[in-house]
Order: sequence, then structure tokens, then C-alpha cells
Amino acid sequence: MPHISFGIDVFLKKYKPQQFKRLGLVTNDAVMTKQVVPVRKALTEAGFPIVRLFSPEHGIDAMGADGAAMKDKMDSLTGLPIHSLYSSKLKPPPSVLQDLDAVLFDLPDIGVRFYTYIWTLSHVMEACNDSQTPLIVLDRPNPLGSNLTWAEGPLLDESTVSSFIGRWRIPIRHSLTVGELAQFWKAERQLHHLDLTIVTVENGQRNLFFQDLNLPFIPTSPAISSVDTLLTYPALCFLEGLNVSEGRGTSFPFRVCGATWINGWQLAEAFNSLNLAGVKARAFSFTPSEGVYKNQLCFGIMLHIVDRIAFKPVSTGLYLVYLLRNLYPKHIQWANYPTLVNQTGARHFDLLTGTPELRFAMEHDGKIFAKSIENWTQTADWVEKVTPYLIYE
Repeated sequence: MPHISFGIDVFLKKYKPQQFKRLGLVTNDAVMTKQVVPVRKALTEAGFPIVRLFSPEHGIDAMGADGAAMKDKMDSLTGLPIHSLYSSKLKPPPSVLQDLDAVLFDLPDIGVRFYTYIWTLSHVMEACNDSQTPLIVLDRPNPLGSNLTWAEGPLLDESTVSSFIGRWRIPIRHSLTVGELAQFWKAERQLHHLDLTIVTVENGQRNLFFQDLNLPFIPTSPAISSVDTLLTYPALCFLEGLNVSEGRGTSFPFRVCGATWINGWQLAEAFNSLNLAGVKARAFSFTPSEGVYKNQLCFGIMLHIVDRIAFKPVSTGLYLVYLLRNLYPKHIQWANYPTLVNQTGARHFDLLTGTPELRFAMEHDGKIFAKSIENWTQTADWVEKVTPYLIYE
């Protein structure tokens, strides 16, 4: 396999510090060079004139609690000021952009619509368009692969559920890189004043998962703690909208699910009887240190991916929600999930799926819904729309 170089590594080779006078950088500790040097350290040590940093949800250290506001502060690594873009402001104000030659953007997407770093990108793009500040996106491979046949819907309904875990009409598993999303959004959102540059991945390929890159995995946020979690996150994140633990506060976040009232053996047998492609479940018990069942023994299942190419995480997650509702109708409930950007936590399941219609269908007749999950996860015109903006083959 050819050696992959990230956008940051290509930027350090092809650009010179003297091309710039003042730069901003959107980043966190989860992005490194191939030599595992923090991006902001590599840039400042190479002489690039970074004058301020911007951090997303989870903060500059990528360790802040899910949904918790992050404050402005000084960076202990570089001594630079950090402007939080997960606080009272989600978009950098003109006052912190107007004196910059350009803004560099390097954050680790994981290929899933409800992971918030891409929505920080969307706000930065709008702000740079408004202030006419050039934006340079340092691209990275999509760790779930970029093969568009692997994309899964539904596409988000902007008229009913636009939020910070899904602002615009894209599928849940989008199969694009951050750079490709940026190119698509510049055109789709008519950001005509945005001077956008994508520093592409060297030897990037669409069919590669992170496991194929032979690179160390760096947790992208507290709950995306292992390379295995990358695969199961788009399946089990739906459980945030139910009174079921998704494994936060355990060693296996988004790889296990459970509750005090679930029979793990029963759920595992029912799940495996569906014969879903690429995945098996086994009974598993755990005691989470956070969440709705904090410090309570939960019973449930752990998912094991046996074929990551065949595995369809979104449809798998919806089948699991169906099973929970079917097996435990007296216990299962929709749940609120309060965060900075959704203070009440209301309609969280709808925000995750991208449409209230999916929940309505599930409530109306679960068995009919289960038979139509493959239809719900179709991506409509997604491939046709994004094809002109693809970078990699």
C-alpha cells in the first residue's frame, strides 16, 4: 500500500512561513503529523506565524465532556490564545478573523454526520466567507472509508431537525473527507466570497479504513477511544436518544449497550438471529461511571465487527433500536440528551437520525418499520450531488 501523508505533512513540505504574516488555526490534540507531533507545534516550530488558535467541542485537548461548554484560554503548549468555538459562539467573530492572512483548519472527522467537528468547519467556512478571510483545509482520510457505496442515510431534513449535530442535508455516513465536504459546501451553500484551498492527502484512496493505514490511532474525543469504536459509533450513538446506556463511562464506549432491565442473552440471541452483515453480538454486563445508569450494573450486548466492509453501521443501529422497543416495551423510552447546543436535550433521537419521520414510522408499527430499514438508509441523490467535488479515486 502506498504511504499516506496527511494534509499537514504536505503543507509543511510545500508551503513556506514567509508566505504568511498572521495565521489562525482550528485544531486540537487529536490531530498530529505522521511523526505524531501536534499540528500546532509542528507549524510553530517550522516558523509559520500562528497568532491564535480555535478549538471545537471537547476543547484543545480533545478531552472535554460531551456537550460541555469550553472556555477561551491560553494554550500551554504554544502560549497562544485559544478561542473556543463550542461556547456562547460556534462561529469565529469578525474581530478575530479580520487581521489574519488565512485560517488553517485541521480537525479529525470520523465520517459521521452527528460528530460535531464538521459542523465547526461549516461555521468557520461561513465566517471566512463573510470576512473574506482565506481558508486552508488540511485534509485527512475518512477513517470509515470514502467509498460512496458505503454511505448510509437518511439525508437530513433541514426544515425540521437542523442542529449542531447535523446542520445541512448530508447522510449519516457521508463517505467524504473533510476537504471534499468543504468543496461541496462552498458550492452548495453558495459561499461565493470564500477563498478555499484544500491541501490534499498524498496517496489518498477511497477504499481504505483507518485500520488499513498502519498508523497509530489517536482518540478524537473522550468516547472515541479506540479504532474499534470508529466502526460501531454510527450504530450505537442512536442510543443517546433512549434510556439505554451506550457505554459511556466504560472501557468500551459505543461498543456496548445495556440497561438494568435488559436480558443480555435474550438481546444477543435476537440480534444475531437477524443475520446482519459483518457483525455479531455477545451478552455483556458492565457498570458505567456516567450516564442514566451511573454506578448501576447493566446487562446488554457488545458488538463485534467481523467484516468491516460488509458491516452497515447505521442500519445495524436502527435494527437494534427496533429490537429494544420490541423486546422491552414496558421499559424503553425516548430520552432527552442535554448539551450546550440543545439545553433541554429534546428530540435528540430525531436530531441524530436527521428526520422525525423515522421515529414516527417506528412508533406506528415497529415490524413494518424493521422491514423498511434498508429504504430509510438510502442516500437518494447524494452520490450524484457530491461527485463533482471528489478529490480521491
